[in-house]
Amino acid sequence: MIILALVISSFYIILIGAFILGFSKLPDFNLSNLSPKIKFTIIVPFRNETNHLPVLLHSLSNQTYPPNFFEIILVNDDSSDDFKSIIDIFKKENSALNIQVINNIRVSNSPKKDALNTAINKAQFNWIITTDADCKAPNNWLTAFNEFIQKNDTIFIAAPVLFERQNSFLFHFQNLNFTSLIGTTIGSFGIKRPLMCNGANLCYNKAAFLKVKGFEGNTKIASGDDVFLLEKMIIHFPNKVHYLKSNASLVLTKTLTNWSDFIHQQIRWTSKATSYKNTFSKLVGIIVLFENLLLVLVLISAIFKPTLWYLFFFIFIFKLLIDSFLILKTTLYFKNKLSISHLIISSLFYPFFIIFIGIISLFKTYKWKGRVFKK
Repeated sequence: MIILALVISSFYIILIGAFILGFSKLPDFNLSNLSPKIKFTIIVPFRNETNHLPVLLHSLSNQTYPPNFFEIILVNDDSSDDFKSIIDIFKKENSALNIQVINNIRVSNSPKKDALNTAINKAQFNWIITTDADCKAPNNWLTAFNEFIQKNDTIFIAAPVLFERQNSFLFHFQNLNFTSLIGTTIGSFGIKRPLMCNGANLCYNKAAFLKVKGFEGNTKIASGDDVFLLEKMIIHFPNKVHYLKSNASLVLTKTLTNWSDFIHQQIRWTSKATSYKNTFSKLVGIIVLFENLLLVLVLISAIFKPTLWYLFFFIFIFKLLIDSFLILKTTLYFKNKLSISHLIISSLFYPFFIIFIGIISLFKTYKWKGRVFKK
């Protein structure tokens, strides 16, 4: 058991170490006052988001980019709240913005992919930017994409998303988990093995989207509008898929407010993992799962065989150190705050949580936006 444990942990440390190096290797992108050239269609699917829409819309109205260089398409996915009055007021106060609201046309098991398809079919510009209704975009968001496109031969651009700060263990647990995912994402782009991206901050070429047939082949899975599209883009345009590593492009979003919603979110994310086609993504998932399973098994074994406690602490400390390095690197880059006490507690709790999610995702349906989905 000791040899197996050391082998698994060695693979894990090498993997996370590669992402740390990749994070450093991926160059920062700095703005250089290029003139506006690219025209964008911003697409925002929404469902019962009256609490969040005003913040998002306000951030879009504060863009430093010329209003005639972008349009906003809000896709109503069968909302039952009073979103119309909020949008109407916003449109009156921001008459210079080209903003329209359309209804989602459902044709599959994936409401969000349907919403994106509905909007893309109506988009008048060739560059699509997607975000979520509970997000807030920085003032230079469109400016950053404009300059990046002009300076790079690209058709697909992933960009960072982080959480707005709160004070609760649930927030810190989600934040640390999410920060590690952002660090891993950036690191994977840095080693030219892109793993993930986030649909809350994506930019891609409409012609390229149509060429790869959009979300075709993945519509049976409710989530994955971002990762599955990334996989397609890598296959068809391997040298034109990039990451915009810049604070100017950082979108902020909110954590979930209760454990039930968070668990359902994790089940939703886990449910798409078995459909990944990227071999490296599958390998990373296996190594991460085995490392966390290893920690749980060694801890349980140590309760009955005290001589294994040293092995548990050895594995845990090395995992904590390598994970912390990646998280710290990410938080420092994006000027976020890191709680050491919450990091240690979350690191102890996380292996049990991820194994729990992995098990229940095999049997349990999940809720998303008031709907129930099967795995």
